[in-house]
Amino acid sequence: MAKKVLIVGGVAGGAGTAARLRRMDETAEIIMFERGEYISFANCGLPYYIGETIEERDALLVQTPEAMEARFNIDVRVQNEVLSIDKENKILEVKNLKTDVTYKESYDVLVLSPGSTPLKPPIPGINASNIFTLWNIPDTDIIKEYVDRKKPKKAVVIGGGFIGIEMAENLHDRGIEVSVVEMVNQVMAPIDFEMAEIVHNHLRQKGINLILGDGVKQFTNEKGLTAVELQSGLKLDTDMVMLSIGVRPQSNLAKEAGLELNQRGGIVVDEYLKTSDENIFALGDVIEVIDFVNGGKAMIPLAGPANKQGRIVANNISGEMEKYKGTQGTSIAKVFDLTVANTGVNEKNLIRMGKKIREDYDVVILHLKSHAGYYPGAIPLTLKLVFAMDGKVLGAQIVGYDGVDKRIDVIATAIRFNATVDDLKELELAYAPPYSSAKDPVNMAGFTANNMLTKKFKSINYNELEDIDFDKDIILDVREDIERELGFIKGSINISVDELRNRYKELDKSKRIITYCAIGLRGYIAARILENLGFENVWNLSGGYSTYASVYCHDEDSEYCENVSCEEGYCPDTDFSETGDVENKKTVRTGEVVKLNACGLSCPGPIMKVYKAIEAMNDGDVLDVKASDPGFANDIATWTRRTGNTLLSSGKEDKNYIASIMKGIEGRVEKEPVKTQIVNPNDGKTMVVFSGDLDKALASLIIANGAASMGREVTMFFTFWGLNILRKNNKVSVKKDLVSSMFGAMMPRGTKKLKLSKMSMLGMGGKMIRKVMKNKNIDSLEELLQSALDNGVKMIACNMSMDIMGITEEELIDGIDLGGVATYLGAAEESNVNLFI
Repeated sequence: MAKKVLIVGGVAGGAGTAARLRRMDETAEIIMFERGEYISFANCGLPYYIGETIEERDALLVQTPEAMEARFNIDVRVQNEVLSIDKENKILEVKNLKTDVTYKESYDVLVLSPGSTPLKPPIPGINASNIFTLWNIPDTDIIKEYVDRKKPKKAVVIGGGFIGIEMAENLHDRGIEVSVVEMVNQVMAPIDFEMAEIVHNHLRQKGINLILGDGVKQFTNEKGLTAVELQSGLKLDTDMVMLSIGVRPQSNLAKEAGLELNQRGGIVVDEYLKTSDENIFALGDVIEVIDFVNGGKAMIPLAGPANKQGRIVANNISGEMEKYKGTQGTSIAKVFDLTVANTGVNEKNLIRMGKKIREDYDVVILHLKSHAGYYPGAIPLTLKLVFAMDGKVLGAQIVGYDGVDKRIDVIATAIRFNATVDDLKELELAYAPPYSSAKDPVNMAGFTANNMLTKKFKSINYNELEDIDFDKDIILDVREDIERELGFIKGSINISVDELRNRYKELDKSKRIITYCAIGLRGYIAARILENLGFENVWNLSGGYSTYASVYCHDEDSEYCENVSCEEGYCPDTDFSETGDVENKKTVRTGEVVKLNACGLSCPGPIMKVYKAIEAMNDGDVLDVKASDPGFANDIATWTRRTGNTLLSSGKEDKNYIASIMKGIEGRVEKEPVKTQIVNPNDGKTMVVFSGDLDKALASLIIANGAASMGREVTMFFTFWGLNILRKNNKVSVKKDLVSSMFGAMMPRGTKKLKLSKMSMLGMGGKMIRKVMKNKNIDSLEELLQSALDNGVKMIACNMSMDIMGITEEELIDGIDLGGVATYLGAAEESNVNLFI
């Protein structure tokens, strides 16, 4: 007897199940219900249609209802919403949304593939007409029409997941100024923080305003514009908002029918994808799956697994009883020029599970080339491999510009077959210079992990250096002198790897030696040299200075790094034109022009070649250099500033990075001077902020911001009533004695409670002056305070005054240092302006 199979939901899972089932059983009666108009569309391509990379809308439609009915003899009912499931009598209640008629349909087997839906939390103002989510074709049409018609100048993307980042890129491609707001400290949750930092820096280089660790407090809508107010108090004015906060399973039908769900609302299924009811299967985003690597339960909404699950469900309905063995979460995304991919488990999830490095698992980070370095176009990729102490491969993440996809697929395949790092080492992979190296990056990951497991060398990770003890440890920089100009780990000593055999006696054998180079290779060689010379406690920094700097060395005030002059992880002198044109600055080239090709070299190769070329040139000569290493753009801007040379222009041409450097700093004529500043050691500004009055607080912060904008070092010392400016506006639960608690209750808590020194009028004066400032587009006190912190103004809260006033460190806003009079006087001695407010 022919089975009657009802399928709820189309797209990847439902449509795939229906097509496979028909190929397996020509006699089955198959009815598919879809609430929307479209049964199968390329949802992963939606952002690229909005960005106009995909030009034709029809290209998104994988299958139409008419075509599916004709080819597969399936009754496709679009715009039919399933209202309820009567699992005891095996009946669905369905509403035809076109006719508004409700009817019932019986089944022998039911398949649930309703998918998921975007999260839309109850944030004030979230339902404005210019706040969008992207999930289906109608969403796409609305957003595309809005961008085409309104031509917005600014957009804010809330959420740094795959869809959020893809939307940021595509809106940017439409000429829109884009900000991305992510509540946690990184974008793209499936990868670890140090890998995400590569993405962060790339996004900033592309002009994306990236705001991490900050969530949305409310949306304020007025005259078609939206102010996005964040939890930190920062406000972003925008023409449109894209919500990409996350998804939740559409499991209401299953819940109301009494099917078993997990705590996150996912439908619980067995290994055959059958629900708690033997006649109902479920698949796709709505179900709980087994994590293939660690065997735990997970929710992993990906199109690839959904398609495979559809095939298995169809097979099982036909009587084959095939098991679904789990999802390992393999994914990949384009982020402007970068490709970001992952598979298996990441390190932060292992830590969350209570696993310990070097006891339960270990990691290796490698900076490698996409293909043979001597063949043109070789560019870097960063690979992080996670493996168990028995050698089993647990996961991998790769960020790079070329060749990322094939490497992640190789490792994903290896994980599926329970491979070890030795298997990666032994893989025979296709090699020719334009495509790979004789030792492919996958092989290199296997070699390195094997060396670690067989104790041929010991590896330490970037974050483990935070607690370094220089009485017991030596950090040894084995790079060349010129590389240290680009930055180095604070407290490290420098002996190049080529000098190490002659100078190793300068090192104390009783201490732990931690070697590092640019990417890890020379550090490993140095570690092996030292171990062979009798040093027993030698470790190499995984990923070298490249990984360490991407996390810690974002500004000159870093407590971990020295000689870094690029703000926020990239250099503002560097301009990457989206058309590929080099930034054109009007310059007078007074000397000879020398051409230099540094393509195919990885860090520090390009800088070393530049250094040698500049050495042989005369003042005023110009070096035009081309490199394929994306890090070169940042490095050359830093290097020229540190060495007294002039960066005339920089940019991107095709896949290469170009710079023009003039030897010396004279003879330059252009609209904007080089951002090289010779700082007078005594031109800092200091002020004591004693008052807690609103007007005096405004005055002090206006002066501080003005001085900071001129490149001066500014120190503000807050004491007594001035400490109230630094207090958090919300009440903080801390233990205090009675007197301290009384002081805290009587004093204003934070900037919003401050009053005017004159004309206070029971607080009305303060409200009036704030209104006038807003009408005149003058920054509020809160904005001035944040700007000062962002501009590097050093704010010190007086420890002694805090004790007297009963104020604790927990009550102060972030970014405040604690200190005493000596700290302030030290800064004052290096200043030529000192104010008491």
